[in-house]
Amino acid sequence: MRLFVHDYSGHPFQVQLSRWLAGQGHDVLHVYSSDVETPRGQLTSAPGDPGSFRVEPLSTGRPLPKYDLVRRRFQERAFGRKLAARAREFRPDAVISSNAPVDVQDGLQTDLRRSGIPFVFWVQDIYSLAIRHYLKRKLPGVGGLVAAIYRRLEFRLIRNSDAVVVISDDFKDILVRESVPADKVTVIENWAPLKDLPVMPRDNAWSREQGLEGKFVFLYAGTLGLKHDPTLLADLARRYADRDDVAVVVVSQGLGRKLLEEVKRDEGLKNLRLLDFQPFERMPEVLGTGDVVIAILEPEASVLSVPSKVLTYLTTGRPILSVMPSENLAARVIAGASAGKLVPPGDRAAFVEAAEALRGDKEGARSLGEAGRAYAERTFDIDVIGARFVDVIEQACAARRATA
Repeated sequence: MRLFVHDYSGHPFQVQLSRWLAGQGHDVLHVYSSDVETPRGQLTSAPGDPGSFRVEPLSTGRPLPKYDLVRRRFQERAFGRKLAARAREFRPDAVISSNAPVDVQDGLQTDLRRSGIPFVFWVQDIYSLAIRHYLKRKLPGVGGLVAAIYRRLEFRLIRNSDAVVVISDDFKDILVRESVPADKVTVIENWAPLKDLPVMPRDNAWSREQGLEGKFVFLYAGTLGLKHDPTLLADLARRYADRDDVAVVVVSQGLGRKLLEEVKRDEGLKNLRLLDFQPFERMPEVLGTGDVVIAILEPEASVLSVPSKVLTYLTTGRPILSVMPSENLAARVIAGASAGKLVPPGDRAAFVEAAEALRGDKEGARSLGEAGRAYAERTFDIDVIGARFVDVIEQACAARRATA
């Protein structure tokens, strides 16, 4: 088949799926938005890539204004039109679209339906619910109306898809309550590209470049946005402000990073190290530099989001210190795999205490890290995962033929 795979963010496991599909003999074009500031996967040609695999960035010509709602909406709609035009030009047998905001999905799906091209909606977030939480704070009153409009649009797009992939049973339950047929929805949990993320020694080239050898490192790597509380990382840096042998390293960009820059400047927190997103090929070294890796998720995102960084962390052989609701799928995975410590959101003292406990118990921390890696090796088998996606694509093609 000719397959058009769109992952708006360009994350690692989505592009691994595209490579795998191409390796099975399909002709795959993988497209992502270069306007978005986010950590990315291996989006350039790599040795061993199939000849039928291509990656293309698409851009509207300017960075996405993430927190300017009006400008963002117009830019996302423009991107959706551009994406649809590129899909038409490619003439695929089916399209998979992931991580896309509602306005992007609307432009793409509407065009594909007119063209009769099967569409698989890969649901990573239920955007309209996140929009509702955000707008209720930013625009009391009118925000609820805007959120309701997006809610109707998003669930209409999901219902109109030929097949739907969701990343947890929690998501499926929400969709079924919104009249999405259950037999249209397949649960495929997210994963991390295991072969690209080997366990690295603590002493590696990247840690030496950053002057982190000999230090105990608490590492946060990934997005710091509205679903996260960056001040927890500042709390951790304050706890060890008088120690030269402990560093809090944050590899991120955007809103939360800027807040931490202000805290670091105002309080002189020399042990708080702030670094930009790193190239994907260096991520094993980056993650290997951490003695403890940190994940944060706010309570209102408990069902709406499953942090993919947690899945990447599971590959590192390092213990995970997570601050998130226990009902979140990522929290359940960490607990079930015995891969780290879980702290409820809002308990700032418990977070710092858990960090100190991990720092002081090297054997316990090692055991947690090894359990996480063992879980990843049992679970992140791309051959099994990829075969399930092929089934979904074939289901979408059959559904489209039935309605033609």
